[in-house]
This record gives sequence, structure tokens and C-alpha cells, in this order.
Amino acid sequence: MKRSVLTAAALCAALAAGTAPAQAAVIPAQAAPARAAAIPHYPAPKIFGTTFQSDPGHDFTKRISPRKDGILRGWITHVSGGQAEYEPIKWVRDKYTEGHFEGPPEGNSTAYSSPVAGNVVYLSAFGCSSRMANMTVDRRGLGAKRCSRATLLKRAAKMQRPALITVYRGRIVKLQEIYTP
Repeated sequence: MKRSVLTAAALCAALAAGTAPAQAAVIPAQAAPARAAAIPHYPAPKIFGTTFQSDPGHDFTKRISPRKDGILRGWITHVSGGQAEYEPIKWVRDKYTEGHFEGPPEGNSTAYSSPVAGNVVYLSAFGCSSRMANMTVDRRGLGAKRCSRATLLKRAAKMQRPALITVYRGRIVKLQEIYTP
């Protein structure tokens, strides 16, 4: 019943917007609420990029501030309240293992700070349970299991996990973990 009501609402909204009924019927019922607060599509960086992503125009000599809108390969270094500090990371190949992620060198001021949005999309690579025993990744090694904002803040306060961090209008709106063994 709920699904048919949502489908009807999506159809009515599409008709009001001038979309053809045939196109409106294709719109999934769950996409209607999501479209209202849609995040623009930003080009994703290389998951295992070997250089730090630049942020032209950002002045790191002033106070710590949000990154420009887009996707950053990075990790959260500190959480206080709903505010998260994060920094860019790069993949470093090892001689005897596949490699590891590392942040900027000590003393480097390349860091950002943004509030975590209330409706943040957190896609975990280890599931939502506190044990983190299940792998929940897609074929690219990115997290696929959606977890709550509370889980994100709790895990970020305990450990640094590599992730693709999406910033929109100065807020962290999506965080997708990168699986590393």
C-alpha cells in the first residue's frame, strides 16, 4: 500500500512538472524523495591514486575550513560533535605487500573541517555491526552497506578509515569507505 501511494505521488509530481506520463511511470517510487535533495554528480578520483588531490584556491594558512564541493580521497582524523576534520590521502606501494594509504607528512597543514550532514550517506565496507566482521564491498572495493550517521561518527572517532568523502555546500553528505586488507 505504501509503495503504491509513493508511486502515485511520484506520478502526480511528474505530471505537475510537465513530464510525460510514460516517463513518469519509469520513475521509481523511492527516487521521488531522494530527487528533492539530490547531490550533484562529481567526478570521482582514482581510488588508489598515488598523489594527494589538490584544492586550488584553498588557503590553508587561515583557519581550518571546508573543502570545495566535490569528492576527496581521504580519511577523518578527528570528530567533535557533528564536526569532522579530514585530510587527503594517497596510496603508497610497499616492497613486500600491496601497499597502504598515508596522509600528509607531519607538520603539513593540509586539512579540512566540515559538519557531517544529518542525512549523510555512509557506505561501510565492513557492515554496520560493532564487530565489523562482514565485508560489504562492491567489485571496486568500495563500501556498499548503508549505515547510520551515528555509526559513522562512532567509527570515525575510534579509527582512521580510507574513504571517498563527498562535500556539498560545505557539508559532508556522503562517505564511502575504501576496503583495505
